[in-house]
Amino acid sequence: MPLKLTQLSDLATLPFDQIIDVRSPAEFALDHVPGAINLPAMSNDERARVGTIYVQEDPFKARKIGAAIVARNVAMHLEGPLSEKEGSYKPLVYCWRGGQRSGSVAIILKQIGWRADTIEGGYQAYRRLVSKALYEGAIPCPVVVIDGGTGTAKTRLLDHLARQGAQTLDLESMAEHRGSLFGPMRDTQPSQKAFESRLAMGLAKLQPNRPVYVEAESSKIGRLIIPPVLWQAMITAPNLRLTAPLEARVDHLISAYPDMRADDVKLQTVLDMLIRYHGHEKVAQWKALATAQEHAALTRALIETHYDPRYARISKAHAPDAEEVPLPDLSDETLAACAARLIMSE
Repeated sequence: MPLKLTQLSDLATLPFDQIIDVRSPAEFALDHVPGAINLPAMSNDERARVGTIYVQEDPFKARKIGAAIVARNVAMHLEGPLSEKEGSYKPLVYCWRGGQRSGSVAIILKQIGWRADTIEGGYQAYRRLVSKALYEGAIPCPVVVIDGGTGTAKTRLLDHLARQGAQTLDLESMAEHRGSLFGPMRDTQPSQKAFESRLAMGLAKLQPNRPVYVEAESSKIGRLIIPPVLWQAMITAPNLRLTAPLEARVDHLISAYPDMRADDVKLQTVLDMLIRYHGHEKVAQWKALATAQEHAALTRALIETHYDPRYARISKAHAPDAEEVPLPDLSDETLAACAARLIMSE
């Protein structure tokens, strides 16, 4: 019998060795169950071809051609990624709706002797649970927002909290973006659905009797939107406002953005985006510092002229009663001690 998922936390305790997504690579890239591997029953082109035949010619013909394609692809998987699996192997297989693709693959795996099963409703059933958690539910525990001006090492403090056993949600890591014009970690971010999958699985692991720490963000991280259940919890949550000496912030930012130091063209392109805020003359001065490799002077100027004034306006409007957490420096020792104090006060 297909396995019915009733809550996302079920995925952490399922008695299976591996979760196999047999959808096309394009479907898998858009979003998938976290931890699943992609062994497609059909390639992107094959899926499109079979779908066209189904709609424009004959459903029976499409199923027959589709079955042949699936058989060939499963044979390649058996001779490749699955070739070393032992007789006790127990995979959980899913496709888009839990229908023909996953069912066909599971039948073959079962005939080999493996204890394969499928997810009832496939990816769509999983996606409904994600949507319910992020658009209809509630955060299962109290939220504490780690706030502070640019360069106050909020992400590093979050990491120290996690290392010491606190509950955290690293939204920037999930979104693959550091939350500013200088923020992209890669050429592209994950899809909105993939971001939501990561977030929903993070929420599913939280214990209700302890707070979860998140870094202050706007409603969007890069091009990705923070879903309403979490966003509403964040804007009403208590804020801890980190402060640190300017030079410590400068040193931290220089070490945190090696990609900008290493790629002058990339840095110049980002600086161009600030023209609408500060005009051509000011940005030209900053670009000259970048060209001269005067990264400390550039970073100091950006903090004082761009980031701190913007943060002062935003924090005054959204978190006027934040609890200040002064840090004498931004060393790992100081951040670790700060994390320990926060955990002790839970």
